[in-house]
Amino acid sequence: MPPPATGEVAIYPITQATTATFTDLYLRQSFLFFIQTGSKHVRTPAQDLVGEEGDLLIFPAGSMVTMENRPVLDRSYRAVGVSFSDDLVRAVFGSDPSGPRGRSVQVLRADPHRPMDLEPIIRDTLANRALPPVILRHRLLEPLVWLREKGVQLAPSADEAPLSRVRRLIETDLSHPWRAADVARHLAMSEATMRRWLAGTGQGFSKILLNTRLEHGLSLLQTTEAPVSEIALDCGFKTPSHFSDAFRARFGIAPKQIRTVAA
Repeated sequence: MPPPATGEVAIYPITQATTATFTDLYLRQSFLFFIQTGSKHVRTPAQDLVGEEGDLLIFPAGSMVTMENRPVLDRSYRAVGVSFSDDLVRAVFGSDPSGPRGRSVQVLRADPHRPMDLEPIIRDTLANRALPPVILRHRLLEPLVWLREKGVQLAPSADEAPLSRVRRLIETDLSHPWRAADVARHLAMSEATMRRWLAGTGQGFSKILLNTRLEHGLSLLQTTEAPVSEIALDCGFKTPSHFSDAFRARFGIAPKQIRTVAA
């Protein structure tokens, strides 16, 4: 069953059976991670922080981070991720919040903030199909208003950033056999211009395409029970073994180990 979602908010129950580190993950939208069991270690070029059980980690749109999810004893790592659209973030925080915190990963601790109280409110709101659209939007703004009152700052993504635009297009159909020329044409530029444009991200087109597919595969492994073979094909890999090899090369762990403790 897909996670509850609107066009502006989606919720993802995350489960991971074994400790694993995921490098250079790109979060195109603003994300909240409510940690239920275990802990999450997050590193960026400027930050190094750990979220524990009951804490809330807040990631601004466009974050590039390294995460390590850590289960506890015989319990899997569990969290709930919630993504918010730029439109909702902009409605509460404006287009350019003052100070660098709007572009930094932030944490609200279980004590004294009790951020876990927000998660069922978001879930119940998304599950209520009877809400008129205007009321639904208003209720989905309330968690962001609560965060703002707690001192959190968020900025919407830079929609014109090369990495964001290319990944957003690829995500529309991960199984499509994307080529650089196709993407350049969709972005109304020549292939040579696009490659120069992407050079500033430190990633070429091939790497962006592979990483987008692998990171979506990781998300599906953590949030669904779909077979690895099905996930591989959905993410645009020709065979499950191709997906497994690429996944292990990127993350240092086999896809099946996300769901089962390694022997």
